[in-house]
Amino acid sequence: MSPTSATRSARAPVVGPPRVAVIQRRGKFLVAEPFFDAGPRMAIGKDDRAGVGDLVVVRAAASRDGRRGGRARVVRRLGRPEIARDVIEALMVDRGLERSFDPAVEHEARHAVQSRSVAGREGRRDLRELATFTIDPPSARDFDDAISAQSEGADRWRIWVHIADVCAFVEPRDAVDREAYRRATSVYVPGAVEPMLPQALSNNACSLVPGQDRLAVTVEMTIEGDRVDQSGFHRTLIRSDARLDYDQVDRIFAGRERAAEPWGAPLAAARAAAAALHARRAAQSALVLDSEEPEFTFDEAGNVIAAEPVAQTEAHRLIEHLMIAANEQVASFLEARRIPTLYRVHERPDGASVERLVEQLASLGVPTPPVPRGAIAPQQAAELVGETSALVESWVRRTGHGRSGLTSLILRSLKQAYYDHRNLGHAGLQSPRYCHFTSPIRRYPDVVCHRGLLSAITGEAPAPDAGFVVSAGPWTSTREREAMTIERDADDVALAFLLERTLADTGWEEEFDGEVVGLIGAGAFVAFGPGLMFEGMMPVRRMRGDWWELNEEGTMLMGAHTGRALRLGDSVRIRVDGIDAPRGRVDLVPGDAALEED
Repeated sequence: MSPTSATRSARAPVVGPPRVAVIQRRGKFLVAEPFFDAGPRMAIGKDDRAGVGDLVVVRAAASRDGRRGGRARVVRRLGRPEIARDVIEALMVDRGLERSFDPAVEHEARHAVQSRSVAGREGRRDLRELATFTIDPPSARDFDDAISAQSEGADRWRIWVHIADVCAFVEPRDAVDREAYRRATSVYVPGAVEPMLPQALSNNACSLVPGQDRLAVTVEMTIEGDRVDQSGFHRTLIRSDARLDYDQVDRIFAGRERAAEPWGAPLAAARAAAAALHARRAAQSALVLDSEEPEFTFDEAGNVIAAEPVAQTEAHRLIEHLMIAANEQVASFLEARRIPTLYRVHERPDGASVERLVEQLASLGVPTPPVPRGAIAPQQAAELVGETSALVESWVRRTGHGRSGLTSLILRSLKQAYYDHRNLGHAGLQSPRYCHFTSPIRRYPDVVCHRGLLSAITGEAPAPDAGFVVSAGPWTSTREREAMTIERDADDVALAFLLERTLADTGWEEEFDGEVVGLIGAGAFVAFGPGLMFEGMMPVRRMRGDWWELNEEGTMLMGAHTGRALRLGDSVRIRVDGIDAPRGRVDLVPGDAALEED
């Protein structure tokens, strides 16, 4: 290609959506090879920003007559396909995430911070004298909730749940609000985040960092016994005294670390109140679903060097139960006043799904509650799933295995939660009224709830438009599901890179103890490695000695001739056969020679 043609190509206007590709050399030419999905190669000109083997974003370039041709232009270099952080960045771009804000949106956010941080204090209740703290993961950057608490006698506590007042900085239908609605949620992946709000708000003015005055909306609750007795709502000015993390709080609860003043006594009061709320939810057959999420560590080059499974602990449950209580109080307030808002809806399961769940668990010898004869009403079904989840949790704790696979069975028996303008209840929490209010920095439905609440308690702005709220439910639900898919896929990519690194050190012949966490007709999904954090697929075609078929309940692969069974939750010895790290895929073969193919 001549310098003239290369320059002409570089100047050609780009058309079409961005695509993630790897630059390859084909003879004398450079081409952009699609990275994640199959597709046609596109010729590209020489570009000083990227070279052969680089991971890039390209756009199709218009031909001389203005139509899209077979050429492309590099618009951004992402890095290298063998670097985990670069591949995760590429995944985010490939799934349509912007990875930046329009300069006009960022300018508006900065202007809002400058103009409203001081002016917004007027007319607020000053709670800066209350001892206040946040509890979040060690890696958290935005802090949208804080707690104050005090004991008021035997089995009585006063709890303040302070939530960042995003609406003090974001006006309905301004540029920041429109962009936040379009994104609908922040997306968190290993080592990166696609925020819903610009950094000037998400990590600065709205983040309840310690030692700084912050604008908040506070839910004040009096808890008597195991119930919220009274509640009130205020626009407030607060100052956090400490930024605690879950590990630190668990050490305090275990007696291995001393709580400092002024937040030591409030933390103890919050702990007691949360325990009382937890006991009531357990008695109401609320779902019990503990899970573990990996926390990743990267080196300076962007390689994954470690992953630590993070289990749900008492510190997590403390925050969870206080946030649930605050969300319920806001939802009840908005419903009683018929203010348009978005409710968090989790419809009750149908009876047939619950009956199948009980049959699946029974096939594995897992205890289940008695199922009434005849048709199961929706409320009965919800209670049965709650009771079942508690029995499964107890069984897992006693036997030491099966958590992931059995939790998946329970989740598949449930309907998916979503946002809706109608209050249809939350079956998983056994709550008649529920909304999301406590995370407005990262979820748009929370912003809608804030605006509804503030319209009633201050009268300074109208309630959200009913027509808008109706359309916002499906949109934010869809965006939430898309974000969850991206986050799950990014975790898979990071784990695959880490596994590849591990095997490079130990050798590919190493065998692992694993546990069956999922089954389909084509094979078994097996979790393995430290904390069972890795997962791969072991196909039946690699399991010798029999013809394997999935049973009717979908809980075990049965040998047609020998009668042997590979069941959900079973221990199995495996070896890694192949890894496609950029796509998060791991192929396994049995480590036990008796199951391998000839």
